[in-house]
Amino acid sequence: MTAIAAQPLTAKAFAPFGEVLDTSGAPDRIINQGLCGRFHDRARLDFGPGGRAGISIFKAELRALPYGLEMVERHPEGSQAFLPLDGHGFLVTVAADENGRPGTPGAFLTAPGQGINLHRGIWHGVLAPLAGNGIFAVVDRIGDTPNLEEFWFDKPYVVVS
Repeated sequence: MTAIAAQPLTAKAFAPFGEVLDTSGAPDRIINQGLCGRFHDRARLDFGPGGRAGISIFKAELRALPYGLEMVERHPEGSQAFLPLDGHGFLVTVAADENGRPGTPGAFLTAPGQGINLHRGIWHGVLAPLAGNGIFAVVDRIGDTPNLEEFWFDKPYVVVS
């Protein structure tokens, strides 16, 4: 197996794949009688024709490092945002598209309180919480047309810390 070293999730490193959702920096504005900072419009939600935005709750089994990455998937009809509801970090694996197939994967470790928004069509691994209860709010496309492609690697990768 080829090893992939997981790196800390930063907005700059993750930019080719999507946005980091967190409260870094100063809020864009203060609301609610001065008691709440709004970090405004942090993700580009993108849903194909015939779809709409939906919020679902996912409960994923905890994973551990080293982690075997055997398969990635993508959603050609819409972006997909993952927001952990327990405040724990999770593992994110992604790969750029290379002529309809995933390229060499990369891996990121989110910090507690960080979420992500994957752009439409980005190859990514399955939801992989490393601690906590594995419960996430997920904002993605709801629609009747197919929106899932899977790719199984001939040789699995292993993600290490």
